[in-house]
Amino acid sequence: MIRLAVRVHRRQAELVLAELLELAPSGVEEVEVSPEVVEYAVYGAPGELPAVPALRAAAGGAYVDVRSEEIADDWADRWRTFHRPLTIADRLTVRPPWEPPARTEIEIVIDPGRAFGTGAHATTALCLEMLLDEKARGSLIDLGCGSGVLAIVAARLGFEPVLALDRDPVAIEATVENAARNGVELSARRLDMLREQVPDAQLVVANVLAGPLMRWAAGQRTLPSRLILSGLLIGEADEVAAAFARRGLIERERRSRGDWAALGLAA
Repeated sequence: MIRLAVRVHRRQAELVLAELLELAPSGVEEVEVSPEVVEYAVYGAPGELPAVPALRAAAGGAYVDVRSEEIADDWADRWRTFHRPLTIADRLTVRPPWEPPARTEIEIVIDPGRAFGTGAHATTALCLEMLLDEKARGSLIDLGCGSGVLAIVAARLGFEPVLALDRDPVAIEATVENAARNGVELSARRLDMLREQVPDAQLVVANVLAGPLMRWAAGQRTLPSRLILSGLLIGEADEVAAAFARRGLIERERRSRGDWAALGLAA
């Protein structure tokens, strides 16, 4: 197993992270090197990782260094330390299976496998906050489902039917396994939101980067009447909101955490 890491200046780190997630949608590890430098790393076998020139290009003017190393036998245990429980409003806990049970009303156990995350990233947390405030009624699609966190929480809240979509087969596999682990019923299948039409649903939750979201807004024939969108840097939120406003979906709510934002839109 190889660990490939790029170091960047902190002042531009969030912009670089957005670019890196395009290259490595299965997830990026973040390590604080110093007050001025952040390291983003991806793991994989030789031939599975982004090329070093692509990493440098994604880092742009924030680039400091790229490092590659073979991972020791305990790499799996070290990887686990980057997936911690998340608790929202003392009502919901999302935790990996190696952490002890929580005492909240709703508890979800997520093993990310090789898919993206257990829910602790700010963009997922923002989606979960907004989802908890929704009245659970009707159908829901988790667009860009990753490890299935949003779809599984939606099913536990009472949305039905729930459909999880992602272009990555690893994400679909992880979502199906995590749904079974949590005893919820949902459907999951592959779909490329930029090349295929997303099915109808009363609410779509999309934790996807700003660029794909705006292309989806332009290319989707019929958009749902309610949307929760995240994966947005704060500086991108106005542009994304405007793209959907042109399609008749008006911003009803905006939340932020750190450098990230989420939007609630409705017709």
